[in-house]
Amino acid sequence: MDTAEGLIEEVGRQVEALVPQPPSVFYSGVTELSSTVGRLRRIARVARDTAQEAGGERPEDFVTGDGVTEVALTESDFATLVESYRRELRVHCYRMSGSYDDAEDLVQETFLRAWRARDGFAGRASVRTWLYRIATNTCLDFQRRTARRPQRYEPLPGMNHGSAEPPTRITWLQPYPDEDLPSAEDQPDTRAVSRETLELVFLAAIQHLPPRQRAVLVLRDVLGLAAAETAEALDMTVASVNSALQRARPTLRDHLPRRRADWTAVADTDAREREILKRYMAAAERLDLSEFATLLSEDITLTMPPNPFWFVGRAALTEFLKVSLDPASPMFLGHWRHLPARANGQLAAGGYVRRPGTTVYRAQVLDVLRIEGDRIVEITSFEPHLFPAFGLPLRLPADR
Repeated sequence: MDTAEGLIEEVGRQVEALVPQPPSVFYSGVTELSSTVGRLRRIARVARDTAQEAGGERPEDFVTGDGVTEVALTESDFATLVESYRRELRVHCYRMSGSYDDAEDLVQETFLRAWRARDGFAGRASVRTWLYRIATNTCLDFQRRTARRPQRYEPLPGMNHGSAEPPTRITWLQPYPDEDLPSAEDQPDTRAVSRETLELVFLAAIQHLPPRQRAVLVLRDVLGLAAAETAEALDMTVASVNSALQRARPTLRDHLPRRRADWTAVADTDAREREILKRYMAAAERLDLSEFATLLSEDITLTMPPNPFWFVGRAALTEFLKVSLDPASPMFLGHWRHLPARANGQLAAGGYVRRPGTTVYRAQVLDVLRIEGDRIVEITSFEPHLFPAFGLPLRLPADR
């Protein structure tokens, strides 16, 4: 487990080991240093926030209770204790909320609630179970405040969306960087970071569940908690948990692709899918619409949360792209460059565009691809503000 003192010593060792040449070694050293400083910063942040809360009163509607203290923890000790669970708790909050930004805020709120309720933790359950209970209820409180509901996309005037039924529109849906998943060093519960329950189609499907049903399904079917444990975590009866699960499962199936194989991620992306991604990026950079079209399934779906644009079908999508990829068109967007990425256990491409008359490629879109066989069957395009979370720069030089 990381400690503040140990991380400070590690930063010192890594700084002393830095050498500017060769560049690859320098980059590797700086990357390791940045990671260590990031872990130290998160511990310091939790310690700071809990210190600020030390004299505060707990709001009456918090789901965690107070009790008799067993062990006195300093703010730094507490921060070190809970920080090792940050990544898997962020995955949990992401499943519950569907938003990477919200998940980070919810984890921080979880830690603050845990600090306020630390006197009630007597060690009868593991720290992980205790934190999951608080995190789940923090998410439920958030969902009660926001009252988000999936809608259907609506046709936009003058735009050919295709003849199929509009897909579901989830304006708050965001991608999750694979590099942010807990590593083996974090020793997460393997079920907690299962990639198949992080795919975008799964995340979108569970957004259709009422918050408490969603919580029950995640705790029971994703994390593998027993009915009694789930009931205790959510302050429900076992009968109510079983009933909620029986209602949640059919709703989930109704909003997933027809065959389970359509949405279950493979353990390792194979060379075929990586080649498709490579061709996808190259076609865009060459402004080659014909090559681009050969990569798409006939019933390809493209959505752009939170934006209102959507297309179903190869013909509708290529019609939309044609004007933006044609240098002779007044709607020409510019020239493209791409960097590969991974999101939600799927291949992705960070797209940069150099607009006419400019010299810099600026972050434009993160395309997350769902590939079936040798075709792309779904593209979910996200805005670029999360590029840094994926290790992607916001600009590329023109001579890249």
